[in-house]
Amino acid sequence: MLKFGSKSKYDFLVVGLGNPGTKYRNTRHNIGFMTLDYIASKENIEFKKSKFRGETSEKKIGDKNILFLKPDTFMNLSGESVLSASKFYKIPPENIIIIYDDISLGVGKLRIRKKGSAGGHNGIKNIIANLNSDNFPRIKIGVGEKPAEFSDLADYVLSPFKITEREILDGAIEKAYMALKVIFSENTDKAMNLYNG
Repeated sequence: MLKFGSKSKYDFLVVGLGNPGTKYRNTRHNIGFMTLDYIASKENIEFKKSKFRGETSEKKIGDKNILFLKPDTFMNLSGESVLSASKFYKIPPENIIIIYDDISLGVGKLRIRKKGSAGGHNGIKNIIANLNSDNFPRIKIGVGEKPAEFSDLADYVLSPFKITEREILDGAIEKAYMALKVIFSENTDKAMNLYNG
C-alpha cells in the first residue's frame, strides 16, 4: 500500500474512467469520462493535458481541494495514470474516488463502495495492481447487462447508449455528482446511505 509522509495539497483525487478519442465518447465504458465532463460544466472547469498520462483539472468544492483526472491510457492501463498523479501529490488510496461503469447494475443505478475487488472490471483491476490496494472509494454507475445480441462483452461496453437510456443516465450522472459532494463534505458512508439503490 502507498504510504505518504507529508500532507497533499489536494484533499481528494477524483478519477473518471473511460477511453480517449471521439470513437468512444458516448459508449458505456466511458460513463466515468461523461460524469467528469458534467462536473466540469457545473463547476466551470476545463480539462487539460497533464504529465500524468491523462487530462486534469482542479477545483475547490466547499472547503476541499479536488484534483480531477481523466486517464488517456485507455481503460486497461488506467492505474498507471492514477498512480502517477497520486504519487506526485501524495494522495493516499482512501482519498482516491473512482467513477466507472458496472454491467451488473441496471442502467442508471448507482452503487457506492468504500473499497472492494475489481469485480471483473479491467480498469479497476489495473488500478488495484498499481496502487497495491483496493482500499479506495468508488462510484459505480449501472450500464446494464449484456443483451443476447452481443456475443462479446467488450463489444457491448464499447457500444453507444441508446437514446432511450440517455435521460436515465443524465439523472444518474447528476446523482453521482451530488454523491461526490456528500463524500467531500461528510463521508462515504453518508453518500452510500443516500444514493445506493
